[in-house]
Amino acid sequence: MPSLTASPDLAPPSAMPLAEPPAARSTPPGTSASGWIARGSADYRRAAAALFLAGFASFSLIYCVQPLLPAFARSFGISPAQSALPLSLTTGLLAVAIVLAGAFSQALGRRGLMFASMALASLLNIAAAIVPSWHGLLVARALEGLVLGGVPAVAMAYLAEEIDPRHLAHTMGLYVAGTAFGGMMGRVGMGVLTEWVSWRAALGCLGALCLLSAIGFLVLLPRSRHFTPQPGLQIRYHLRAWGGHLRHRGLLRLFAIGFLLTSIFVTLFNYATFRLSGAPYGLSQTQISLMFLVFGFGIVSSSVAGRLADRLGRRGLLAAGFAFMLGGTLLTLSPSLWGVFAGIALVTTGFFIGHSIASSSIGPLAGLTKGHAASLYLWFYYMGSSVVGSVGGWFWQHGGWPAIVGLTGALAVLGIGMSAVGPRGAGAKA
Repeated sequence: MPSLTASPDLAPPSAMPLAEPPAARSTPPGTSASGWIARGSADYRRAAAALFLAGFASFSLIYCVQPLLPAFARSFGISPAQSALPLSLTTGLLAVAIVLAGAFSQALGRRGLMFASMALASLLNIAAAIVPSWHGLLVARALEGLVLGGVPAVAMAYLAEEIDPRHLAHTMGLYVAGTAFGGMMGRVGMGVLTEWVSWRAALGCLGALCLLSAIGFLVLLPRSRHFTPQPGLQIRYHLRAWGGHLRHRGLLRLFAIGFLLTSIFVTLFNYATFRLSGAPYGLSQTQISLMFLVFGFGIVSSSVAGRLADRLGRRGLLAAGFAFMLGGTLLTLSPSLWGVFAGIALVTTGFFIGHSIASSSIGPLAGLTKGHAASLYLWFYYMGSSVVGSVGGWFWQHGGWPAIVGLTGALAVLGIGMSAVGPRGAGAKA
């Protein structure tokens, strides 16, 4: 099916892709005749450090509660399914916020919006540590997801507008590295801290650290030079763009793949914490948190997948990612602790391969409204985490770990099928 094309009246000037003037190609490192931030300059180093802090703070705040699910169940006397709500509500509201922030950020400033999102989310994480009731914790985490939408939705737009196109891929990699590092350290840090202090103190400490990161971000990030606020919300334009993407079969397939990837990944990690803390393993909170160090495999696999995509084709790599996830899921049935960790490492590797390929396939199919397509992909992506991550609690309660493996394994098989039969536009060589 041909990709969505937008007519000139559909795309306002703010949505048009930035063109690289000839002068940008001939200027020396560290300078740019167009005013772009070039690699080697002081502004580039500041921007890279600021965006790393943004990625670290936002993703550590999102996922810091994942290793705490057993602690929530004990503290509040709730079921495993209910204990997953602090993460599911955050990612569910984040999914909605990303779509809205990505569409309407043209009426707001990039730098200020990202800082406000990070600072408010950090304060809400501190509030989640203080409120005594379970429902108060849920409200704080839900609001945290809502305000955090301003970071991933706007960070990529800032980079595309301000960084010299010659160095954009490298800078985007630093931001992604920050998100992966934040996701890993938020999980591992919580597990380690709860060995020495309560989970409440651990949440509060992370909130304070991320608030400091937000202040560092504001101090370091250079002000926007190419952003021009657009008055009004242009509702009709946004609705037409979203509607066009939702009618595009190739994009819908990628949205569904994003949903499946995060459904498998988050569900497996959510309930692995319960399995490893119980018999026969009986691991401590710190030992369980070390499981999240397998994110290192993901950071490597995503960069390798990007290099292999042009050589091997996207369709095959997507299928391979789901195959890794299926094999890893089945391997976690092993009674050996090392077998369980090896399975989790395989699942993580497959997830990052699939996510890097699927997310990079959105742009070529999206026409002029790439931001809207990306926000829809992220909506499906986080809804998988929110919906299936919570539903997995029912499977855990009624069937234990084999039921979790059955659920995630079935989703992986579905993902392999969707990857193999997809249209060439998203699955062939880019």
